[in-house]
Amino acid sequence: MAAQPPVRGPGAPSHSWKGTALGALRGVGQVDFQASVWTSLVILVALWVAGWETGLFATVGAVAATLTARLLAVPHDSLAQGLMTYCGVLGGIAMLVYLGHHPSTYVMAVSAAVMCTLVTAALGTLLRPFGLKPFTGPFCLVSLVMVLGAPSFERVWHGTPESAVTQATPRSPDVGWTDLWQGFFSNISQIFFVETWYVGLIMLAGLFLAGWRVGLFTVLGSAVGILTAWALGAPAVLIGEGIYGYNAVLTSLAFGVVLLRPTGWNHAYTVLAAAASTGLTASLSVLFDDFGSHTFTWPFNITTWALLAAVPVLSRITVRADDS
Repeated sequence: MAAQPPVRGPGAPSHSWKGTALGALRGVGQVDFQASVWTSLVILVALWVAGWETGLFATVGAVAATLTARLLAVPHDSLAQGLMTYCGVLGGIAMLVYLGHHPSTYVMAVSAAVMCTLVTAALGTLLRPFGLKPFTGPFCLVSLVMVLGAPSFERVWHGTPESAVTQATPRSPDVGWTDLWQGFFSNISQIFFVETWYVGLIMLAGLFLAGWRVGLFTVLGSAVGILTAWALGAPAVLIGEGIYGYNAVLTSLAFGVVLLRPTGWNHAYTVLAAAASTGLTASLSVLFDDFGSHTFTWPFNITTWALLAAVPVLSRITVRADDS
């Protein structure tokens, strides 16, 4: 999820189909900041395990976003590393979750992926002077607009699907062992709108394939998300479903693996960021619920943008050389 380099104009070198295919696959792993082909493949398999519809719409989003980037001749590295694809993956799944499985949803998924690619390029250009990156902001923006607008269109809207309905949630904060261990893995799968714990377990195995640091900060983010939610008295059911922890996982990976150098102060800053994203998840959930939308990964984006913007005046917090 690195910032996008400027798009080259006419005369840019053509892309190979191998690079295009790798870009589509790597885009799945880039949701979690990983360009590893094996990690991406394992995560994609996990999405198909979650359900053939989820796997299919993730694949549709990846292919549509990557082909859009290829047709518009984005720089080769951005395409081949999946940096123009990952938001399209999430956008495709979001259309399935909020519009249901209908023929029109395939059109909307492709449209979301195309727009995610364009907004990724635009947001990357706008944020670059501030030293910030798009992260999953393009997915959040595009999905927010499309989900809110869908009920206005008769050929798109077929009623609220069960997957998008928030059931009455018991408010008890008494967390049981099942809530803890299932929530630990669901925090990872909820990044992709999946609350099934064994899907999160498969994804965690894939992330460890990318390196022990990647796996370790995934574990750290999930644990911080659970502990923060429990300490604040969040409903145990939502903790178990991973609702309060998925943004913490992304935030932990961003700061711990991608953005900051491996120092003690930076690790503490990573924990702080993950905890902050958990608290912000609750606040934004209330805000977005009032007009029928989802928090998506807004808590991760807002927390990371804010705390990354603060780094230049925090002498003890140091970014990696390629992110300075």
